[in-house]
Amino acid sequence: MGNNNDLQVVSDNTIIVTGAIQEMLVKITDTHELVSLIPTPKAYIKKKMGLDYVEIGYMKRMADVHFPGWTWEIIKGEALGSEAYVVHGRLKWFDNGIWRTGDMVAAHRIQKKRGTSEFVDVGNDIKSANTDTMKKAFNMYLNIADDIYKNQAEDPELSDKQRDDILAIAINISDEKFNQIQELIENGTVNTMNYKGSIAKLRRQRDEKS
Repeated sequence: MGNNNDLQVVSDNTIIVTGAIQEMLVKITDTHELVSLIPTPKAYIKKKMGLDYVEIGYMKRMADVHFPGWTWEIIKGEALGSEAYVVHGRLKWFDNGIWRTGDMVAAHRIQKKRGTSEFVDVGNDIKSANTDTMKKAFNMYLNIADDIYKNQAEDPELSDKQRDDILAIAINISDEKFNQIQELIENGTVNTMNYKGSIAKLRRQRDEKS
C-alpha cells in the first residue's frame, strides 16, 4: 500500500507519515470520533447500583455497523477462588483498511445464595464475565457508548460565537483586557472547558466597572 514516500525517517529518528498511510490514519481517527459522538439511545441505557450501563446487544449492533467483520475470542477464563470469575478476551476488528486487535480483562462476582456458600448460577456468572469484558473492549477500542462510560473527549476550541461573545464583554472592560483574553484564547488557556466560568468572571468585572 502506498509508496516509498509514505514513510520518511529524519535525522533524529522521528518517523514522518505521509501519502496513503497518512490518509488511512486520518480516516481511522475520523471514524472513531464519529462513533464516540453518537448519543446512546435511552432505550439501551440501564442502571445498576446507581451507575448507568449499556446493553451488549446495542454495542454489538454498533460494531456491526461501523466495524463490520469484528470477532471476539476468549483467551483465558478462570475463577478467583469462589468470589469472582475473570475473562481475558481479544477483540479483532477491521478499521479503515487494516486489521487491528486489542485485549481486555474483566471480572464478574460469583453470586451466592444469601447467608450460604451455595452458588446461584455459576454458568450465568461466567457468561456475565465474558459480556462485561466484551463491553469494556467495545468501549475502549471502538469508542461505542463513550457518552455513557464518560470517555468522550470534547473539542476544547471555542466556537466563533463563543469567541465573539467573550471578546465583546472584554472590550467593554478595557483594551488591555481585550488583548489579554484574545491571547488566552489563542494559546488555548480559555477553552470550552472553562468558558462558562471565564465569561461569568468577565461579566462581574464589567458590571463592577459600570
